[in-house]
Amino acid sequence: MRTSPKTLVYLSALVWYIGGIMLFMSGYELLQEAALLRPGAVWLVIFSGSGILLGIVQALTIFTRSCRRNLQRIAKLKDPHLWQFFRPGFFLALAVMISGGVLLNHYSRGNYFFMLAVAAVDLALTISLLGSSHVFWSEKLPGGH
Repeated sequence: MRTSPKTLVYLSALVWYIGGIMLFMSGYELLQEAALLRPGAVWLVIFSGSGILLGIVQALTIFTRSCRRNLQRIAKLKDPHLWQFFRPGFFLALAVMISGGVLLNHYSRGNYFFMLAVAAVDLALTISLLGSSHVFWSEKLPGGH
């Protein structure tokens, strides 16, 4: 199914936002569970803060660059099709990352520090995704689209 580059950008952004929201919910749930295991523990703040800081750094570097590269790739498509909002390899990597995240989340349950580490990664990725999403709206597609 043929489509416009603009539609591909919207689909890319949608995946970015859905991922950010899902990771936030997962991380928040793990932090709540960790807080029940050890109420008032300072580790919760340390891990959460570390995840937030890492997310900011990643949003400003790796993820923003990734969004820009994807926009450039989309702009170069001669005959864009609906499924081309990401490269095929990215879809495979996404499936692996989602599966890995689900497994980490499952196996971290009940293990205080493991839960905090997974929650910190979830928070970092949440901020990375949501913080870099501005590229979808602020960057013009090369070629005037």
